[in-house]
Amino acid sequence: MNPIIIVVGARPNFMKMAPLYQDLKKRNLPILFLHTGQHYDKYMSDVFFEELGMPEPDIYLGIGSGSHAEQTAKIMIDFEKICVKENPLMVVVAGDVNSTIACALVASKLSIPVAHVEAGLRSYDRDMPEEINRVLTDQLSDLLLTPSLDANQNLIKEGISKEKIYFVGNIMIDTLLENAKRAETSKVHEELKVKKRDYALLTMHRPSNVDEESVLSGIVNALEYISKNITVVFPAHPRTTNKLKQFRLYDRMKKNANFVITEPKGYLDFLALTKYAKIVLTDSGGLQEETTALGVPCLTLRENTERPITVEEGTNKIIGSKEENIKLEYDNFMIDEKQERKIPDLWDGKTAKRIG
Repeated sequence: MNPIIIVVGARPNFMKMAPLYQDLKKRNLPILFLHTGQHYDKYMSDVFFEELGMPEPDIYLGIGSGSHAEQTAKIMIDFEKICVKENPLMVVVAGDVNSTIACALVASKLSIPVAHVEAGLRSYDRDMPEEINRVLTDQLSDLLLTPSLDANQNLIKEGISKEKIYFVGNIMIDTLLENAKRAETSKVHEELKVKKRDYALLTMHRPSNVDEESVLSGIVNALEYISKNITVVFPAHPRTTNKLKQFRLYDRMKKNANFVITEPKGYLDFLALTKYAKIVLTDSGGLQEETTALGVPCLTLRENTERPITVEEGTNKIIGSKEENIKLEYDNFMIDEKQERKIPDLWDGKTAKRIG
């Protein structure tokens, strides 16, 4: 029987594909687990495989970094050879990274069915490379597996047949719920010398926030303001660290005793940090969902979100990246910390079973 190829490439993919891989293996289906190598260092890749109980990939392309065009092209060239050799029954991709669109495009041109996990999300901001990846992957896919009902409506508006669309729930929550107890054993708070419920957790990596000196400097100014009130824990993405150093902001942050800057953390340590944060500031998509599931207040440093359900039903608020807005919204949170929340439909830890 021809195999199903499950594709991962970057850190967010690992949390989405781990439960699906495990469920399909239990059914004794032939699986080829392929890692493009888009994220490739220990903290962005290896530790996630170890902690999520995923095996070594059957196929590792080792693509590495590069511009969007270079990275996408390298993946397409290598992945086409794999598809020709293996003639897979289906290719399963997730999310919105370059590996997602590259592998979907190759499979589609070879008439291999494509399933897209986390289909239908839209920010309607074409300045975000991820938005382009999402839209094109959905147009190429034969099976669109959505995390929320607003995603279904987005796809229908774009002319995609209802017969291809399946509301299955949020697969990242499968991973979160599966590992919540294990995260309790994390020693990360002791290692970083921070008290639970007494710090703000920060993540930041998007080009719109870190590539321009004026924008990044304004965010750092706002974070310094916040740090006068609460410790800011910052597991720094390598790309963000490089930009902070380039703009001479890194040393300034390191000298501030209320900033705890550390390397990216593994899944369990990061889950523990998220669960016990007083508040999260982020430009991540997945973290908007995880904070909603955990009931942790989240301020998103973006002008829009492809996950509006986290605002409508969850604990997320979109505040942009301007210095004064960040200060204002943090102060508003400190005045009224109460958060009403609802867990969105089918964020129940059973999405992988519904897909399988």
